[in-house]
Amino acid sequence: MRLPALLLAALAASPALAQTSAPATTQQPANEQVIVPEVQRRDVRLPKFPSKDFEVGLLAGTYATQSFGASGVAGLRLGYHLSEDFFVEGVYALTKVSDKTFTEIFPGAGPLADTDKKLSYYNVSAGYNLFPGEIFLGSKTAKASSIYLIGGVGSTKFANQRKQTFNVGFGFRVLFSDRWAVRVDVRDHIFSYDLLGVRQSTQNLELTTGFAYYF
Repeated sequence: MRLPALLLAALAASPALAQTSAPATTQQPANEQVIVPEVQRRDVRLPKFPSKDFEVGLLAGTYATQSFGASGVAGLRLGYHLSEDFFVEGVYALTKVSDKTFTEIFPGAGPLADTDKKLSYYNVSAGYNLFPGEIFLGSKTAKASSIYLIGGVGSTKFANQRKQTFNVGFGFRVLFSDRWAVRVDVRDHIFSYDLLGVRQSTQNLELTTGFAYYF
């Protein structure tokens, strides 16, 4: 009867001995970083890319002065592109007006003196790219292009008179590279002048083309 009691006592004592004899282990946190990287930080100088928002260009074409016919015009354009849709620009141009038609009908009675035959204007206009897209030159070459509306206000000097002028029109632009483009513009310059004692409002159409450089 004593042997079974001793066996039972030994079996009961063995788990307790195992627990006391096993070494205690510490649990490692799950978010602890095992390997600490050694990275040498260095300063990186970012490249500076030009914005190409500014535009400068030359224009040339035909200016039709109401009642005096058409003549060549040339000028300078400077613009700034506010976004992909809107831009502003200033233009200065010069042309020469002829009163040949009047002198042929009334010899020696032309309304313009020699000093009055120059017409110059400047204006500031705002434009909106109405149809941006691409134009295909052949089957494999495509260039960015846009059709835009434009209008503004300025001043015209004609016949020794300087008059406020409004201009409205549209144009077409083709970019052959990131910096160069070709433009074609159609404008109507609206101003009034007083010749021969009659004041009249005039519509003066202009057709120009030119190159533009972006920087």
